[in-house]
Amino acid sequence: MPIQVVMDSTGDSRHFFDANDTREVAKAEQRFRELRNVGFTAAVRTGSNQVSQIRSFDPTAEETLFFPRLVGG
Repeated sequence: MPIQVVMDSTGDSRHFFDANDTREVAKAEQRFRELRNVGFTAAVRTGSNQVSQIRSFDPTAEETLFFPRLVGG
């Protein structure tokens, strides 16, 4: 079952969805767009300990990670 993992200052939240359920896929795609619009970087695992940045929603990705924008001082 695909998962979206959202990293933030409180830790992470995990959102599982059924790739065969059109409503759940639509909700996951909406979450993807909302997070990208507020500055999160999205990435998928491509191999052992490797990730690749993505810019569009992929409902077939087993795990999508969202990292917040870094703020420097």
